[in-house]
Amino acid sequence: MSADVWLPIPPEEIEGLPEGPRYLFWDGGEDGTQPFPGDPADCAVYVVPYMKRGPVKARPLPRMRALRVVQTLTAGVDDVLAHLSDLPPGVQVCNARGVHEASTAELALTLVLASLRGVPGFVRAQQQEHWQGGFHPALADRSVLIVGYGAIGSAIEDRLAPFEVARVARVARSARTSARGPVHPLTDLPGLLPHADVVVLSTPLTQDTRHLADAAFLARMKDGALLVNVARGPVVDTEALLAELKGGRLTAALDVTDPEPLPPGHPLWHAPGVLISPHVGGPTSAYLPRAKRLLAAQLRRYAHGEPLAHVVLTTDGTGA
Repeated sequence: MSADVWLPIPPEEIEGLPEGPRYLFWDGGEDGTQPFPGDPADCAVYVVPYMKRGPVKARPLPRMRALRVVQTLTAGVDDVLAHLSDLPPGVQVCNARGVHEASTAELALTLVLASLRGVPGFVRAQQQEHWQGGFHPALADRSVLIVGYGAIGSAIEDRLAPFEVARVARVARSARTSARGPVHPLTDLPGLLPHADVVVLSTPLTQDTRHLADAAFLARMKDGALLVNVARGPVVDTEALLAELKGGRLTAALDVTDPEPLPPGHPLWHAPGVLISPHVGGPTSAYLPRAKRLLAAQLRRYAHGEPLAHVVLTTDGTGA
């Protein structure tokens, strides 16, 4: 079996890599045209470059016919799911659970607090040397709904705990019980949305969650509620959100958008009541040490023939 492992982090910078595989560095390069470090046909484990455009990540996949593992460095694997037809059968696709929870949860809380407390307005006023006071809602005593209660959703609730929120409701694909309380299935959303002051989206992008926050979803949110998206842009129907923002009924804080990157001139840039950050939930100083630990642990499992962690799916060769 082929033993080449392609890493987007120089292997000499990762402690604890097992002996045996040949480690090759490839991150696509600044413009995405970096030559391949070896023959893609000899690659058994492909660690997808982080913070690269989809076409760059997918470029070697059609030639990786001996591939056994695809390891992303993101919580979502949608960039890989779009290219399943390029993968041979039996490939395990793994996500980066444990890498981005801290950073993304921090940003989610930042977006909530900045939006509720009017920080964007303060920044604009400062630029104009204008002392702008006023009354703003606190996070304390608010009801929060987390849609997508996986590792990141749980980390968000951990950071909400000290802020004296009135209530946290949790939604995931299916019902279960967590350490903090019940987790509702997606089918319960219509009854939960009208009671939430803040709705945080942290769900993976799948066929079931694409445009989950559509016109009907947004219409059920209470007047004056805040929508926060740290998931993926297409989880929200942009046109439906724009209609609510322009009407002033809802506000939003978005780390991800659809389209992304958001092009100049797009109406979302200047919609009232919206705060936009440029998909920076994951890339912080917390990322690299956690990514290195994940890769070392996964590759030790692979080298020793042990079950891999965080397997999202195994391909069957049909592209499904």
